[in-house]
Amino acid sequence: MQADRLLGPAVTDVDGNNEDRSDTVSVFNGPPPTIILLKNEREEIETVAGWIAEQTRAGVLPHEFGLFVRSSAQLDRAKAAAELAKMPFIILDDGVEGDSSHLSISTMHLAKGLEFRAVAVIACDDEIIPLQERIETVGDDADLQEVYDTERQLLYVACTRARDNLLVTSVEPASEFLDDMRV
Repeated sequence: MQADRLLGPAVTDVDGNNEDRSDTVSVFNGPPPTIILLKNEREEIETVAGWIAEQTRAGVLPHEFGLFVRSSAQLDRAKAAAELAKMPFIILDDGVEGDSSHLSISTMHLAKGLEFRAVAVIACDDEIIPLQERIETVGDDADLQEVYDTERQLLYVACTRARDNLLVTSVEPASEFLDDMRV
């Protein structure tokens, strides 16, 4: 899994103590994520499709792929990448499970408990992760911190679904959380 250094520089634990986790390394330490910032959605779709094709040539089977986006509003970007790569796909939801002949596409909310050889977490744009609508509804600093923490954890869970290869993409400007992922 790709769990390296995704928690950010400091975390407040349940006792209220700040813990510096910038040097935390997972026991499932794999290669660092590939993070690519792109100029527009079309370029992102082409880049992800190329990555899927490259992984397929390296022996990754359709069911060993997972593509994750923040919410259903970005599903079209993932579908377009799979279509461009000519990869059959299935959209996962609460009642649908992946199968052996399709790449799985899902929102980050449904990622927990899944594992894939190759994962692309796409559309990690500013205002998408963290989601701007959530930030705008915040009333005080404590609530704002909670929004940032849960949004960061959402990205972390999606990224840690990768066993061997992790691609993270964004259309610029990128999410501020991507800076936490750079090794």
